[in-house]
Amino acid sequence: MHAIAPSPAPETSPAATLLRGYSIEITSKDVAGLASATNALAPGMRISVTSLPGEGLGQRIATARAVLDHGFRPVPHIAARRLPSVQALETLLAALAEIGAAQDVFVIAGDLNEPEGPFADALAVIGSGLLARHGVERVGIGGYPEGHPRIDNDRLWQALHDKAAAAADQGLDLSIVTQFGFEAELATLWVRRVREAGIAAPIRIGVPGPASAAALLRFAARCGVRASGSALRKYGMSVTRLMQSAGPDAYLRDVATGLERFPSGDVGLHFYPFGGLAHTIRWIAGA
Repeated sequence: MHAIAPSPAPETSPAATLLRGYSIEITSKDVAGLASATNALAPGMRISVTSLPGEGLGQRIATARAVLDHGFRPVPHIAARRLPSVQALETLLAALAEIGAAQDVFVIAGDLNEPEGPFADALAVIGSGLLARHGVERVGIGGYPEGHPRIDNDRLWQALHDKAAAAADQGLDLSIVTQFGFEAELATLWVRRVREAGIAAPIRIGVPGPASAAALLRFAARCGVRASGSALRKYGMSVTRLMQSAGPDAYLRDVATGLERFPSGDVGLHFYPFGGLAHTIRWIAGA
């Protein structure tokens, strides 16, 4: 496989500032592609490590170790509702600490309707005190500019405030990564509301990497993201041409423009490489 050559975004690009310090998400299936992408990614950049259904602890740790071995900073995901016990969380954190990958984690509730163990949500994990005890320094939490299919907006905002407060109480730095979406105006309005609430944590706005409309619709349905025809048209795609592939150029341009209207603080991008890791990195390199 050919290496992907680096090509920083030009200063004239509307998304140039957003692209600085971006993060990206991988699963164990993407590990093989890391070697060819190494010279296109900034040393030490944050790479989120999600786990696939059925993966055991060993595979999750191996993926985090691969990210480390390639010179990047892994951000392992912890799904609260998938933890069967307090011991399971401690075992995971201890294993991450043993390889030097526990400093930065991302905690979500998870997609189960009922928890498998004592942790009902991300707040329960953050408030447990176990993260800092095992060397975690920074905890990431999710944001939902376009809402959540099972949680109303009032509860989402309350949860965001509660998790920010819990992280501060535990002495943990906070970061926020949003679910991917297609409505730039909703993303920028959400960032503005976060800042007006006094939450100054770094925010990474979730963006799908270049992919076909069919792939984006499939992942949107799986993740509970709304994907109307009008939203996809704004994004630069057509639902009548499902195999058409496009990158998020128009979306990023509109987000960048919206963020210029208020003091947005540390805001960047987080890429979900639904069209493949290599394809996403090539698009970023040429953006």
